[in-house]
Amino acid sequence: MAKLYQNVDSAQLQRDADECLLTYGTDFHPEIITNAEGQSMTTASGHRMLDWTSGQMSTLIGHANPEIVETIHAHARNLDHLFSGMLSPPVISLAKRLKSVTPPGLDKALFLSTGGESNEAAIRLAKFYTGKFEIVGLASSWHGVTSGAIAAQYHAGRAGYGPNMPGNIALPTPNSYRSIFRHPDGSHDWKTELDYGFDLVDKQSCGSLAALILEPILSSGGMLVLPPGYLKAVKQHCERRGMLLIVDEAQTGIGRAGDMFAFQHFAEDDGVVPDILTLSKTCEFSETEPSATPLTPAQWAMVCHSAPLLPATRLPALRRRTTSYSTQRTSMTLCPPR
Repeated sequence: MAKLYQNVDSAQLQRDADECLLTYGTDFHPEIITNAEGQSMTTASGHRMLDWTSGQMSTLIGHANPEIVETIHAHARNLDHLFSGMLSPPVISLAKRLKSVTPPGLDKALFLSTGGESNEAAIRLAKFYTGKFEIVGLASSWHGVTSGAIAAQYHAGRAGYGPNMPGNIALPTPNSYRSIFRHPDGSHDWKTELDYGFDLVDKQSCGSLAALILEPILSSGGMLVLPPGYLKAVKQHCERRGMLLIVDEAQTGIGRAGDMFAFQHFAEDDGVVPDILTLSKTCEFSETEPSATPLTPAQWAMVCHSAPLLPATRLPALRRRTTSYSTQRTSMTLCPPR
């Protein structure tokens, strides 16, 4: 079968791009991509290269996977798009499949479009449920580019747009390499750092703490791994203040870090279940992009972004990612630096 974009004029395409497209803050890759299959991409100039970005960090079983392609074809012919107030079999089946791989308590899913939208919904749900509005985030965090997500993150994206949403407070990032909090032997004293951080949170709060949002591995912030036991200590701090804990696993969930979810990795954090878990890139696996927010029963509402085509592509991919070869524990994966 002929490739879709053969014999294109790469130089003209680049000129058209320069004339017609805004960038996402940084320059585009200098090559125009004309084909992607498996782990490889082909450029307009004929170069073939490995896709180390996995698309938008989401093609976890490769580009143009035959099963996903056939699913897209079948649903494009028969059941592709619906009003969001309507349900279809793949939407319900994907929600049921997600429930089967999440810990007890994370029982319902809210399907959305992007990772930022997933975190935005989680923040809004936390505010609605608690009746409060303040959101705490780690100082090296990244949660998206929508207004609520940007306001809750501190790695990048906050500057240049005027005031952010009110009520957002930063907590020190537990960076074991650079932190000034040290035990006498030089090791990272993250417990004192966390207690100090929450003391600052309490001083800045107006008494309306709704939730804390964090990544188990702060990806854009420097691939920083939370210390063993940190998540449990954070959960205890949240419970004492009546806050919800939101865990953002956009880049770590569904087997990427050796466990089904990265928050389950360390034995010291055993038993910790977030109040809200957000997935995005880890719920994509291939070419299309739904996001999911599994919720505890406390977040009683369930609403579906119900286009059936996207959930249908997730089902075969999720089955593959949840087989034993995909989630074998790797003890080296999340070892923080000493």
